[in-house]
Amino acid sequence: MAYTIDTAAATDRLTAAGMDAKTARAVVAVIAQAKQASSDFLTKADLRAELARLEQRVILWAVVLAGVLFAALRLTG
Repeated sequence: MAYTIDTAAATDRLTAAGMDAKTARAVVAVIAQAKQASSDFLTKADLRAELARLEQRVILWAVVLAGVLFAALRLTG
């Protein structure tokens, strides 16, 4: 989930609270960068979805392997 930040409004709020403009812009830039970086994090939902896909693949390969082994046993037996 991506989050956005209104950097101009945040800078205005900080300067209105008494922070000098240069510092306010730097603080807001750091916050915006941290928000952007955090959007790259995986969530529990992301992990659960990937785990479900991997489980499906493992089951598929197990079925295929069982079929191959069964066919091999029938041919040799």
